[in-house]
Amino acid sequence: MTITEEKKGRTAETLEEATIRFAGDSGDGMQLTGGQFTNATAIVGNDLSTLPDYPAEIRAPAGTLAGVSAFQIHFSSKEIHTPGDYLDVLVAMNPAALKANLKDLKSGGMLIVNTNAFTETNLKKAGYDKNPLESDLNQKYQVFAIEISRLTQLAIEEMKLPGKVVDRSKNLFALGLMYWLYTRPMEPTIEWLKKKFSSDPTILEANLKVLKAGYHFGETTETFISNYEIKHAKIQPGKYRNITGNEATALGLITSAQLTGLTVFLGSYPITPASDILHELSKYKHFGIRTFQAEDEIAAIGSALGASFAGGLGVTTTSGPGVCLKSEFIGLAVKTELPLLICDIQRGGPSTGLPTKTEQADLLQALFGRNSESPLPVLAAATPGDCFETLIEAVRIAIKYMTPVFFLSDGYLANGSEPWKIPLVNELPKLDVNFRKDKEGFLPYLRNKETLARSWAIPGTPELEHVLTGIETEQNTGKICYDPTNHDTMMKLRAQRIEQISNDIPDITQHFGESKGDLLILGWGSTLGSINAATEKLLEKGYKVANAHLRYLNPFPKNLESFLKNYKKVLIPEINLGQLRMLIRAKYLINAQGFNIISGHPLKVSAILEAAEKLLKS
Repeated sequence: MTITEEKKGRTAETLEEATIRFAGDSGDGMQLTGGQFTNATAIVGNDLSTLPDYPAEIRAPAGTLAGVSAFQIHFSSKEIHTPGDYLDVLVAMNPAALKANLKDLKSGGMLIVNTNAFTETNLKKAGYDKNPLESDLNQKYQVFAIEISRLTQLAIEEMKLPGKVVDRSKNLFALGLMYWLYTRPMEPTIEWLKKKFSSDPTILEANLKVLKAGYHFGETTETFISNYEIKHAKIQPGKYRNITGNEATALGLITSAQLTGLTVFLGSYPITPASDILHELSKYKHFGIRTFQAEDEIAAIGSALGASFAGGLGVTTTSGPGVCLKSEFIGLAVKTELPLLICDIQRGGPSTGLPTKTEQADLLQALFGRNSESPLPVLAAATPGDCFETLIEAVRIAIKYMTPVFFLSDGYLANGSEPWKIPLVNELPKLDVNFRKDKEGFLPYLRNKETLARSWAIPGTPELEHVLTGIETEQNTGKICYDPTNHDTMMKLRAQRIEQISNDIPDITQHFGESKGDLLILGWGSTLGSINAATEKLLEKGYKVANAHLRYLNPFPKNLESFLKNYKKVLIPEINLGQLRMLIRAKYLINAQGFNIISGHPLKVSAILEAAEKLLKS
């Protein structure tokens, strides 16, 4: 920490990084507050990672633990990998928010509370017998008890607005205060408010006054000893935007429509946390996108598969419970060998489980959740921005090998955000689509010798008319066939087609560390950031470790077995009970060890670090 300047008798200090969480009732606007703070932080040029945390119940009782909504942001002047393990600042707008989040605040961290919300009723709803602000909290934390609700009311008192309107503005007071505390610019939020409330100048004026009141409260009172500055991060030159995983997935689909020349048809049924992809894509009709909100999950995938049969790129978005319902149609897509994208934005289960929380729940379901032998490729994104590249790669495989493909994301990636370098058009891969037009020698299941993919003929093309069914068909001709020898041949051909995709994907290599060593930390999906950060700390301590991450989960990279055997021990952290570990042990007979916590939240760096050191010393 370095003192950089003095303002009005107090010091402004330079920090390398900070982690902040806004927490309150689901009606307190915490997601909006966190989103605006994130936008301002991106403009400053910090590296950042966010973790929104939504209540699972749509209308949980106000003031209860079930209704707490939170938004966490980790920002830094250096490259970071996660939204942070523990908090430097917790802004708690009511007792329930305090109780649900205090455990994550560092000892000595700043606790900013809205004291007006600590009424007897709210304390009782949160399960407190007595007011925690009257206990010894200040012995462990820096406690700043601020009458946020009252100060909000005073800021716009002369406007004579209804009480509910005033109360809804208090999040902007907290936002303004945090802008001052971390020297963030207010201008992006001011411009956003002007656009949002352009038709209601009274509400606009009120919100602007409250935002500035929060900022000036920090600036003019003696409540805080200092405020803080975090310099911009050194990043690769280029044009950046802040992006969530769902936004990146949607952009990947839009880009795929342009690269392939195909109409992308999204058949989807709303489900958390995948619904935002449907919402986003519905805005892009003029880019060859067609969206259909179906009456259920089965109709959604059925329409998408029909679009692929008709010569479009069929896509369906869902989460784990929806995949269960779609399984029969996925099997039909495997059998008919049509390109289809199944985007599974995973969440906590089983059944409804934890609909707004994250989990690496569905790897085994994606691989085996269908009747009979129904192999298909499975790819998983690792960061919010990586959803874009992984989605385009899934499209490439789907159209080249004429197969449905699983694209796995999860709640953390879907809603979390990071700075994303916008790729140049000439850097994007080529996605060639070759529809069969030559009638000579056409048979529906006649295969390309290299890929074993059958040709893609648009129905209605003269003399290329054909029928696809779910019943087993004769090799090449596609005629219904119950011959056992033919069935054996078709089963093996379909499996071979998927397995040989491994010839068309890159070898796995380590992210950090050496190509040989005492321990490899192997991961997939959204654990990348935590694993990267833990590996860096282990290397700093002098351990001979490395980490690697799998994008391709079926088939695995061809060199995976030999790569794993370069390390004495293998640790696989997952937000499940060990699904990848089971696959690695079964396929390669390697005694991989698991680290598994299924809390609905991303794995903490410190927890992976502890597990790795324990394994290294065992």
